[in-house]
Amino acid sequence: MTEFARCVKGMNRASQVSKSINVGGRLVDLGKPQVMGILNVTPDSFFADSRCSGEMQIRQRVNEIRLHGASMIDIGAYSSRPGATDVSQEEELQRLLPAISIVREEWPESIISIDTFRSHVAYKAIEAGADIINDIAGGDLDKEMFDVVAQKQVPYVMMHMKGTPQKMLTSYANDDVMSEVFRSLGERVEVLHEKGVADVIIDPGFGFGKTLEQNYTMMQRLGEFTLLDCPLLVGISRKSMIYRLLETTPEESLNGTTVLNTIALLNGANILRVHDVKEANEAIKIYTQCLISE
Repeated sequence: MTEFARCVKGMNRASQVSKSINVGGRLVDLGKPQVMGILNVTPDSFFADSRCSGEMQIRQRVNEIRLHGASMIDIGAYSSRPGATDVSQEEELQRLLPAISIVREEWPESIISIDTFRSHVAYKAIEAGADIINDIAGGDLDKEMFDVVAQKQVPYVMMHMKGTPQKMLTSYANDDVMSEVFRSLGERVEVLHEKGVADVIIDPGFGFGKTLEQNYTMMQRLGEFTLLDCPLLVGISRKSMIYRLLETTPEESLNGTTVLNTIALLNGANILRVHDVKEANEAIKIYTQCLISE
């Protein structure tokens, strides 16, 4: 092995600092990257093939997620695509709770994450058996979210978003996107720790209020977020930063997703949130083998 290769290998190992989170009394090691499979129970998710409605489709999707090796299932009942229609928290819960029940009944050992920015929905979901809260707004859209997470003592994925899902195409981050996102996440990590939340996972929020160029700047400098000393989740699956650049569609963005997931792993990602679990796990296996091979 050349000296340059040894240096790169050492950098990669340093970025993958061994971290663990407490999930319902179980310690989950994130030193080895994990896959979070997406279960959309919405009728209007941006990637049409990911939409599930009805018990049969939910069971089929969860079985697929688990068969292909995801350790976490992220259930979303509120579409956060740009310009998505707002839905009430009652409707969000009507979609979420049956899905949680199905997963808990058939796959009781599964780690369930709930994609919501509403504290009441988060509370009800945890009561129903959810393990993790994945908040695209990082507490911005519901000031009681941090208190609910602290009360329930569950891991919390805190994402950076500029604006709201309905307005994020007209509200972009500042020119110095890294400083804005890093400072925002860092300040909130401190607040959460002060409230007694031990397990905070950060997500820079690719595609949420960032320009195409800003998304790729964040990907290039992703390793800098490891300085916040929190596990790092990356969610770029089939997003517009891929298909806009390649002038294709979400349906044609699997190859681009795998490329970016690999770059994310090289820069310290601990969790990949994806539609395509099999391909993400293959990327992790190859990446991990490269680290252990001389």
